[in-house]
Amino acid sequence: MQHCLRLSWIPLLIASLVPPGHAADPPPQKPAPLDIEFTARCDQTTQRYILLLPEQFSPDKPHSLLIALHGHGSDRWQFVKDPRGECRAARDIARKYNLIYVSPDYRARTSWMGPQAEADLQQIIEELQSKYQIDQVFLCGGSMGGSSSLTFAALHPELISGVAAMNPTANHLEYNNFQPAIQGSFGGTKQQIPEEFKKRSAEYWPEKLTMPLSISVGGKDTSVPPDSARRLINILKQLNREVLLIDRPHEGHKTSYDDSRAILEFIIQRANSKKEKPAK
Repeated sequence: MQHCLRLSWIPLLIASLVPPGHAADPPPQKPAPLDIEFTARCDQTTQRYILLLPEQFSPDKPHSLLIALHGHGSDRWQFVKDPRGECRAARDIARKYNLIYVSPDYRARTSWMGPQAEADLQQIIEELQSKYQIDQVFLCGGSMGGSSSLTFAALHPELISGVAAMNPTANHLEYNNFQPAIQGSFGGTKQQIPEEFKKRSAEYWPEKLTMPLSISVGGKDTSVPPDSARRLINILKQLNREVLLIDRPHEGHKTSYDDSRAILEFIIQRANSKKEKPAK
């Protein structure tokens, strides 16, 4: 009882130390996500992306950028609000490394990184680079977003410092699901425009994927089968690239929080190490 009475004096003691009329400072508020609207250069349509600045953001200092690409049927808010492991991991990594965090519509629910989505993402990166001191640009995504991350990195390797793809396809000529959406995005069928499907298939362009790259796949994934992603990793290993494959043979079309975090940690740590190495 005496111990409890002693403890009861602590709040009174603390209160006596605060000058009269002065309330304790409120805790700093976390930055709120900004819903950014822009006019796409390629077709003059209105497009959107979510921007979340880090808690320790300073306009006078360089910050790296993490772009998260949503899956089929979702939009720019998925990687900002969704509690699933892939999305939480991306948000947590952005906080840990003080990254600027961006989640674009990239033509929203049925994108698959067609020409317009590609142009939008390139425009977003260029505009952010002109507004902020962007150090490195990392790209991640799940399912359609993972596939689109690989596609964009192969098309624009000069813009990307690292790629983490969760449950992606690396071969659109081989992939047979979601074809109406992909055909609408790419501008035709495989038979009509095979060169466009090949152009957007990372497996055919391993020489362009020079950045650290990580992929997670599930062996029982029938939505986006893992075979092309496995082949791509094997090819990149032959080219002595810095790659990581997390292959869960008994999992389906999902990546756990821990695995999502691991592939994101891999590309950021490897890219930072690569940047710190002295030029030969």
